[in-house]
Amino acid sequence: MALSISAVVLLAIVVFLLVRKSGLKGGHAAVCVLLGFYLAGSSIAPTISEVTTNVAGMIGGIKF
Repeated sequence: MALSISAVVLLAIVVFLLVRKSGLKGGHAAVCVLLGFYLAGSSIAPTISEVTTNVAGMIGGIKF
């Protein structure tokens, strides 16, 4: 059985847990979100997307 979760949903859950359990402040989380938006519009965005796709493919190829 394959389970597919959007990277946005997964990262949102991680940030939520960090805010609730690890003491990450809301302002710090907002700065991280803004950094993500600015990175998405930069010239490095295609490289980040390619690396993310490759890592997801490697993780998806692991047989348990």
